[in-house]
Amino acid sequence: MKFSKIVEKLGDSGSCNSFCFDKENDPEITGVTPVDEATTGTLSYIEGAKFASMVSKTSASALILPADETLQAQAQERSIVWIATPEPRLLFAKAIALFYKPWRPTPEIHPTAVIHPTAKIGQQVYVGAHVVIQQGVEIGDDVCIHPNVVIYPDAKIGDRTTLHANCTIHERTRIGADCMIHSGAVIGSEGFGFVPSSTGWVKMEQSGCTVLEDHVEVGCNSAIDRPAVGETRIGRHTIIDNLVQIGHGCQVGTRCAIAGQVGIAGGVKVGNGVILAGQVGIANQVKIGDRAIASAKTGIHNDIAPGEIVSGSPSLPHKQYLKVSAILARLPEMYQTLKQLQRQINNGNG
Repeated sequence: MKFSKIVEKLGDSGSCNSFCFDKENDPEITGVTPVDEATTGTLSYIEGAKFASMVSKTSASALILPADETLQAQAQERSIVWIATPEPRLLFAKAIALFYKPWRPTPEIHPTAVIHPTAKIGQQVYVGAHVVIQQGVEIGDDVCIHPNVVIYPDAKIGDRTTLHANCTIHERTRIGADCMIHSGAVIGSEGFGFVPSSTGWVKMEQSGCTVLEDHVEVGCNSAIDRPAVGETRIGRHTIIDNLVQIGHGCQVGTRCAIAGQVGIAGGVKVGNGVILAGQVGIANQVKIGDRAIASAKTGIHNDIAPGEIVSGSPSLPHKQYLKVSAILARLPEMYQTLKQLQRQINNGNG
């Protein structure tokens, strides 16, 4: 694809605000690569000071640059054509989509699939080998169900949703349109509900359901549990990484990002636009306000205010956590100072 064609397509997205090329320097672009691995004929991008020096070193034929006139001039000196944008990584993501389309099978129902007669299957649906669809299930149009998926009774799958191989959708689960459930994920499984008694643990049946709104993505081997009563709900456009546990009765807002190995206990309420970094743990019934951020390995036991950034375990406001961390690094030195003071006091008393 000629660079001029890429500019035309990316310009239509509204993310490109300037560019530099001419008819005599309009290279053929064959793919996209990281800037430090780029070769002739590829498109890459620069974001932030960390990779700014790569403009003078890269072999890329085209770059997506920030609104930085110095970097743009360096690229022009090397005859590297460029597009400028306030968000280079975002535009690069859109550029990748020009060269790569995820594989999608043509609509068909594999002869080894087991589909209950009461199930309703929409138009243009792909059902792969050894899929099991049980009674009362409703599948929307243009859904893609890869091999070995199991869908329990009375679940509903919205239009254009993809269920990757070996994921499991439990009874009464509701999955919206344009969702993506990756391999090994379990949606709507039984919540961890047990009541102590004098004779041991009594199982509380989990009669509720799990609801995923439109455009939700769930990573590999993640689990989202259903509650004893009511529902567990994940808001639209929320993205969930691999190996995430979301407990029964949780309410997760819209446009949240939940990274790998996060564990959320039952009844937690997460607001809109919240970011939970890797290995964050949240205790029962905690409320997380809109746009709050928890850094990696944060342990949250109390409510977090909207917009707050927290770190550490137990969680602290991030600025306070940085101060505590700085003091923690000096503890051995402070301990030695304390011992010397104690000796001086003891000697003085003697």
